[in-house]
Amino acid sequence: MMYLSLYPLRHWLRSVSSAPQALLCLFLLTFAPVSPLSATERQNECFGEDMGRRIEACSAIIDGKTAKDGDLALAYSARALAYAVAGKYDRAIPDYDASLKLDPDSAVALNNRAWAYVRSGLPEHGTEDVEKALALAPDSPQTLDTRAHIFQARGDTARALRDYEDAIRFGGTEIVRLYQCGLQSHALFAGDIDGLYTSEMRKALETCVATSGCDPLPADEECRKITS
Repeated sequence: MMYLSLYPLRHWLRSVSSAPQALLCLFLLTFAPVSPLSATERQNECFGEDMGRRIEACSAIIDGKTAKDGDLALAYSARALAYAVAGKYDRAIPDYDASLKLDPDSAVALNNRAWAYVRSGLPEHGTEDVEKALALAPDSPQTLDTRAHIFQARGDTARALRDYEDAIRFGGTEIVRLYQCGLQSHALFAGDIDGLYTSEMRKALETCVATSGCDPLPADEECRKITS
């Protein structure tokens, strides 16, 4: 749905509202029907980067009750991710539940639900999901990172460190730079964010894993921009 900016509309009214033609134009502008999104546009927005539009578009697909099970599962999963990005895990998790009911072998949805549990303070609830996701995609750096967080929350530092290093092994430079940035925010790593897994960085990661409340992933969005 298209929305008009209020400021230009009010400015236009102040300028020409005394003219009869303007009144007719205002009537047409106000009451003319807005063309709904096409099915293709709705699908594109459901998987787009604008999280607000994503929620609206995915909801339209879900509420339309005409999508095939596979497409419906993806719509639920995409909307769940948008809710999770906004920190609304109480809405994200039920959407992941619905997605996985339709497609129980989606490694991505399984990992994302496990991560939602981690972020909502219930890491133990994500154990079954993350193990199943790794059985389906054992070289996923994102899923290995999720399991590392679960192990770290349990106090199992050895297995947490192993999973973080496996995430680095499969994720490469991108994952290393994320961890470097996160470790810098905890004042544990003073080196460059260069994507190189050095002995200095390993020592910092080891310290973080053994420290309560320390997360090697960066929380700050500006930090994420630097590493992207």
